Amino acid sequence: MKKTGFIFDLDGVIVDTAKYHYLAWRKLANELGFEFTQGQNEQFKGVSRKRCLEILLEIGNIKASQEQFNRWLIEKNEDYLSLIEKMDESEILPDVQKVLQFLRKYHIPMALGSASKNARPILEKVNLTDYFKVIVDGTQVTKAKPDPEVFLLAAEQMGVRPKECVVFEDAVAGIEAANNAGMLSIGIGEKKVLSEAKFVFANFTEIDDKFLKRLIG
Repeated sequence: MKKTGFIFDLDGVIVDTAKYHYLAWRKLANELGFEFTQGQNEQFKGVSRKRCLEILLEIGNIKASQEQFNRWLIEKNEDYLSLIEKMDESEILPDVQKVLQFLRKYHIPMALGSASKNARPILEKVNLTDYFKVIVDGTQVTKAKPDPEVFLLAAEQMGVRPKECVVFEDAVAGIEAANNAGMLSIGIGEKKVLSEAKFVFANFTEIDDKFLKRLIG
């Protein structure tokens, strides 16, 4: 099962920025005159910003001109950026650093594969940029997950064949993208939600050195 490249999604895997996305979308929904719930926010996992706004407008039954649509995209992102401005290392999810340090000790190349256009500034704020040989974010990809583009690009830039890569993901679309890329998928979250993943852990505290050693052979 020897794997030589590891790819991590960002939101919900390394840090939990989902709460900030939710607050920014809820603020926009309230400005447009309707409520947006945590339950509805589940539809936004692993989805591009543009598609999120389309879903939000469907929920609120709101029609928008292209100009309005573009303006709301910018407004939401500005609100989100102001919320993440205060992020620091305390936002890193439990034991993520332990896994990153283990892989670095064995000189395993690591990549970030995220739909977020804000991936780099977030990594810098939480002081994890140095772990990643490659960062592929929403500024470099044209196809959203479950299309495997983001992961295939990460593998290519690491110089590792797709079948030799492991992907950590918290979203169904992300697991599908990893499987579509021919990579080993590891779900971070609930087993019943991420049932298509090869392995599922509630979080990184459940991943021990023995498991990682098995992966890297």
